[in-house]
Amino acid sequence: MNENDTPGIGKEKAPLYEALLAYRHMKQRSFHVPGHKNGQVYHQWMQQTEEKEDTRYTETGHVRGAKLKRHHEESDPGFIGGENLKSAEPSKSIVVPVRAYLEMMEMDVTEITGTDDLHHPEGVIKQAQELAADCFGAEESFFLVGGSTAGNLSLLLTICDEPGSIVLVQRNVHKSVIHGLMLAGARAVFLEPWVDPGSGLAVMPPVEAVKAAVQKYPEAKGVFVTLPNYYGMGADLTPIAGVCHEAGMPLLVDEAHGAHYGQHPELPMSALSCGVDGVVQSTHKMLAAFTMGAMLHIQGPRLNRSLLRQRLAMVQSSSPSYPVMASLDLSRRLVHVHGAEAFTAGLAAVKALKRGLTELPRFQLLQPADSLLQQEPLCGDAIAAAMPGRKGYTAQDPFKVVIYDDAGVLSGYGLQQQLEACGCVPEMSDERYVVLLFSLGSTVDDAEHVLQALQHINTACKPEHSMSSTDSVKTASRNDSPAYVSTWNNIEENELFSEPVLFSLQPIMEPDMIEVLIEDCEGYRSAEMVIPYPPGIPLVYPGEQITPKLAERIQVLRDAGAKFQGISDHENRKLKVMKPEL
Repeated sequence: MNENDTPGIGKEKAPLYEALLAYRHMKQRSFHVPGHKNGQVYHQWMQQTEEKEDTRYTETGHVRGAKLKRHHEESDPGFIGGENLKSAEPSKSIVVPVRAYLEMMEMDVTEITGTDDLHHPEGVIKQAQELAADCFGAEESFFLVGGSTAGNLSLLLTICDEPGSIVLVQRNVHKSVIHGLMLAGARAVFLEPWVDPGSGLAVMPPVEAVKAAVQKYPEAKGVFVTLPNYYGMGADLTPIAGVCHEAGMPLLVDEAHGAHYGQHPELPMSALSCGVDGVVQSTHKMLAAFTMGAMLHIQGPRLNRSLLRQRLAMVQSSSPSYPVMASLDLSRRLVHVHGAEAFTAGLAAVKALKRGLTELPRFQLLQPADSLLQQEPLCGDAIAAAMPGRKGYTAQDPFKVVIYDDAGVLSGYGLQQQLEACGCVPEMSDERYVVLLFSLGSTVDDAEHVLQALQHINTACKPEHSMSSTDSVKTASRNDSPAYVSTWNNIEENELFSEPVLFSLQPIMEPDMIEVLIEDCEGYRSAEMVIPYPPGIPLVYPGEQITPKLAERIQVLRDAGAKFQGISDHENRKLKVMKPEL
């Protein structure tokens, strides 16, 4: 264990979770928030409902009391408040939580004696965070109850310690990074991401772009990149960290989809192991925490940790969810105690799926061209996590299985619809690809279910069948490179980075906007942020000029079935833009 490990607290402990268990076991009277009083309010309503039901059934000659109702509630998750939601019509009966939900409420506490305080940890939360730092290789770790968004915001607000601070930012970042720039009143120098020629997908900025930007803007407060991308694609961050540190700048990484990195030999290396200063991880995405549970890890002398704590207190609730924090504690314990073994079943599921896909050549895998991954048999026992020789795409997360219809019949959106009809719910899709997210909780049965679904789709949606416009798409063959449209367009073509772009919270007022058809929006400056979701990467932010390519890109995604955030027109036909200057 490192210096962060608390004496007497071993990695097999889950101090915060255990404190909540002790609280529930003590059955003390609650004279504090939350108002549900350990779920007691619902117990009262359930008792009244049961008494009314007993009376009603007795009057009609039926013998059906509370015991039978409790039996149904425990055996059927859909049975709520005396009604079976799978078949019942809406009624006026009291709706109360199922028993499992009530039991969770017994651990939904607040800052009382013994449960510590997230914003001034001295007890079990402090111990849990120190164990997390030990597990993930950080000097200090912070629990986040607002997802990776809270971590991204706090990091940007920490390094941008004055208005107009310059930050070197990878352009294809999550919307939370753009929001952080707005909150900080920062000036962003956007770095052009490297694009994988085989897939047309943007990964991360090449080291040459970072080096050139650092040299031109030595006053920059730091560099912010995303790794891996939503498709599990990434590269070694060590060279970029070296460039940043030589210039005295911190390197910050949105590693939301890489919380598991470095925990198994077949997984890519973690950002912390590459020397990164601040790392944000969505523990709920790829590990085992509740949704919204994330962590912020830091190391080195380049971040003002006192200011960071202040920023975290600003962007996080003063009443954080204890069940979410306890799930972070338990998730850490799982990988801390079991290590690489925790991922054995999940990796076996991935390998089973890849073996099965060899029998379904229509559905191809996204993988680097000329890579070790492509050269090895898919039925082999090893998965190559690193592919040397490709400057922007040298690592692929095996848990992100990205497939596409090589026959060109189904778009990614169409393939997702077909999979969902077969009981398989993918993580996301775009106009070409579908992302199947596996994790340490996946099983071989899951892989077999997907394979059965793909076999059915292969038969039901044959290439000669005509498909609707929302299901079909002209995709590039495996020998063609899909065209890439940059997610930003404020610099001249072939430039590595942009001029500084000022962000602020000043809104664009309604009198300064007009609404135009998306087909006619090119040349205008957008008044809205256009965000295909997932993955949540803005195509355009307010004030950015819409080029012909970008206008076409929005139309292609819309017509293929993409969902958007930020566009006020729910039919995605019109876009609010800034009135042209006269």
